[in-house]
Amino acid sequence: MSLLRQAVKSILPPGLLVLLVLSKYRFNRKWKSASSFLDEENIINKYLDYLQLKNNYCVDIAASDGISSSNTYSLFKSGWDGIAVELDSTKFAMLAIIYRRFPNVNLIKTKIIPDNISSILKSCMCPKDFSLLNLDIDGYDFFVLDKLLNDFRPSLICVEINENIPPPIQFTVKYDINHMWSGDHFHGQSLSKCYELCKKYNYEILELHYNNLFIIAQELNKSEPLSPERAYDIGYRNRVDRKVKFPWNSDMEDLLTMTREDAIRFLYKKFDKYNGKFIVE
Repeated sequence: MSLLRQAVKSILPPGLLVLLVLSKYRFNRKWKSASSFLDEENIINKYLDYLQLKNNYCVDIAASDGISSSNTYSLFKSGWDGIAVELDSTKFAMLAIIYRRFPNVNLIKTKIIPDNISSILKSCMCPKDFSLLNLDIDGYDFFVLDKLLNDFRPSLICVEINENIPPPIQFTVKYDINHMWSGDHFHGQSLSKCYELCKKYNYEILELHYNNLFIIAQELNKSEPLSPERAYDIGYRNRVDRKVKFPWNSDMEDLLTMTREDAIRFLYKKFDKYNGKFIVE
């Protein structure tokens, strides 16, 4: 979730927020416009067209209201089966209203943790080799993804990373069941940390699109995989418009030119109030 969207949510009363979401939903129904934040759904469609899928099954973890900045709404709208998980009560209420048109989508209101992710998917009869995983919980994503990949093998994964932290720095928020994102830079995992899971479970990097990393099961990849460094340079560091799209990252800009040692010291100082709640190396 972007800091901008978090700020809007904190300002607007729930009733007005609901009206805005419904207005966007009706607009999308009429004009069939994109709903993702930075055109991620079209990138997903590009890679899904490239794959020979065994099923049209999608899992969206932290689905929000199902349409605002959704990477999966267009798939569910086109008839895909799947699972949409959301914890926030207001967002889940909207999700339930909008997705009542999609009877093949299992809606689950719960907090995703490493210990329940596999059992939730299994209870919904999720195929082991489902086609798409979208993951964005703004916290201990690394540990949830690790547990999920131990039991399932999604063909394509779109996972949000902490775009502020460049390779080769390995950073992640530690698992804490009480963790809730505060709307600051303390969230998720760095690209290099996620790459640990790529190596562990044989996934390859297709691209980084600003703060969303696209990875594919190694046996399905027909193109040259990207290194974390190359993906980061193309997908974030060298994007000419990234400062416009992510103006709230200005106070993290110095990280991009620091040595690894200086960057680690910078992060310990930046996240001082979260001491003991993260790993950085």
